[in-house]
Amino acid sequence: QVQLVESGGGSVQAGGSLNLACVVSRYSTSNYNMAWFRQVPGQAREGVAGIDTLGGTVYSDFVKGRFTISWDNEKKTLLLQMNYLKLEDTAMYYCATSASARWLSWRLLLQENQYNYWGQGTQVTVSS
Repeated sequence: QVQLVESGGGSVQAGGSLNLACVVSRYSTSNYNMAWFRQVPGQAREGVAGIDTLGGTVYSDFVKGRFTISWDNEKKTLLLQMNYLKLEDTAMYYCATSASARWLSWRLLLQENQYNYWGQGTQVTVSS
């Protein structure tokens, strides 16, 4: 059984920063693909940032240069550092991981259908 628990969401003014964390409980020592997604009510979920089994990262164009994804293997935690937040970053943020340890290319890393396990989400609200 794989469990993901996000934390770190909250309210922040535009231009501010937040750090999201996703603790992963998994009975395996293999490396897995992981990603952050976000969703606004009434809209489709979209990929934000991903990290593959080799530690390679990919970012969506709308967060590139502002967000940083990383994996703390000791703490089994996926991190998302979000800087220079904009109003349009307001969304529910979800972390996800794949069931397979097969490496994913950057083209697939931010595709929702590549992931089998999801956290419950953490809300990020950016205000002016």
